[in-house]
Amino acid sequence: MKGYLWTGGNATPVAAAVPATGSLAPWEALAVEAVGNVIEFWGFKRNQGRVWALLYLRGEPLTAGEIERELELSKGGVSMLLRDLERWGVVLRVRPPKDTIWRYAAETDLVRMVTHVIAEREVGFVARIRADLAEARRLAQEVGGVPAERLQRLEKMATLAAHVEKAIRLFIKTARLDVGGVLEAFREESGRGREKRR
Repeated sequence: MKGYLWTGGNATPVAAAVPATGSLAPWEALAVEAVGNVIEFWGFKRNQGRVWALLYLRGEPLTAGEIERELELSKGGVSMLLRDLERWGVVLRVRPPKDTIWRYAAETDLVRMVTHVIAEREVGFVARIRADLAEARRLAQEVGGVPAERLQRLEKMATLAAHVEKAIRLFIKTARLDVGGVLEAFREESGRGREKRR
């Protein structure tokens, strides 16, 4: 797992810690790097976060060439990053009137952006987990002789995955995260463990 490089908030060492990037001001470079680090921590490409942060901070569409220069990235790299970011719905391709060049703008509605990414990535991931757990349960029952306690634990895992999927889908619809079912699944399991130890 990647960690976040904390600069300590001291302005003097920060300027030295942030790599010189294009013509970015030190504050802008620090913000772009911070978002890149967070995005990498979440399992995405660091440069995806850097590109989005640059576009978001600038508040105006930039060409692929401008992004290349500002972030000192290759043309091919920027092309792939922009394609990925467009697919996730966090960057939009725009062409202003009387302009022949495509430009790219950041999605500025942060809630819409997060819900879109969650819908694309996490819902499918949890659905695959649920399918795998259902298959594990089927195989355990087919084999026979699996202790009831293990089958119950497998069922709890499936219940937890179902609650996580439900919470994610609710968040996508309402931008509210209800983890009550997830927490309840944990409480029931830990409560039973304490009772057995007594």
